[in-house]
Amino acid sequence: MRIGVFDSGIGGVNVLSSLIKKYPNNEYIYFGDTLNLPYGNKEKKELLKLACNAIDFLLSKHVDIIIIACGTISSNCYDDLKNKYDIKIYDIISPTLNYLKECEFKNIGVIGTTKTIESNIFKISNKNILMKQTPSFVPIIENNEIDDKQDDIINELKDFKNFDALVLGCTHYPLLKNLIQKNINVKTIDMGDILANSINISNNSTKSCELYFSKIDKNLLDNIKKILNTNYIIK
Repeated sequence: MRIGVFDSGIGGVNVLSSLIKKYPNNEYIYFGDTLNLPYGNKEKKELLKLACNAIDFLLSKHVDIIIIACGTISSNCYDDLKNKYDIKIYDIISPTLNYLKECEFKNIGVIGTTKTIESNIFKISNKNILMKQTPSFVPIIENNEIDDKQDDIINELKDFKNFDALVLGCTHYPLLKNLIQKNINVKTIDMGDILANSINISNNSTKSCELYFSKIDKNLLDNIKKILNTNYIIK
């Protein structure tokens, strides 16, 4: 199966990694729109345009399914994209919402981009949800500045100490897992892992991984090496 995955930048590579671990024998085609990141503060009209550009690119690669590995696109544009295209499209947030509704956690924190949090998509009636916009995290991660700015990151997350769980509501944020677990007493929830465990796709195709980006720099290349534990080609 040819699986298309897209995001604004490096975040979706975390999702790609989760999918490859679960379903290694597939052909993965990834597109990261690094030229236009961050997506988290853009209006819906622009988000739709960027998402359509990404999907059209993946369709040109003859993918069988598409995965929106972006919390901002998923929370603001999923229904529009699902109705526009005939191909099967999965979003990154819906499986996490299903998980949260059924899980034992009651006090749950959610961090995400401005537009994801403003969408209120994570409001769940039977849970105590504390949502917080953390837009500064994406550029910190993309620019490989986690170590330099760890005090700022921890300070942003202090409100979630002793919560039952913290949803990493942007696909960039799994790169903060180690820092969070060392400094904040909270279980992290990775949307990429939940997605990989919730969908059922074939696992008997040619194994390959092609990465495409609208802009490439050293920080991007360094981050990919941190995330992907498989052979890949950057085109």
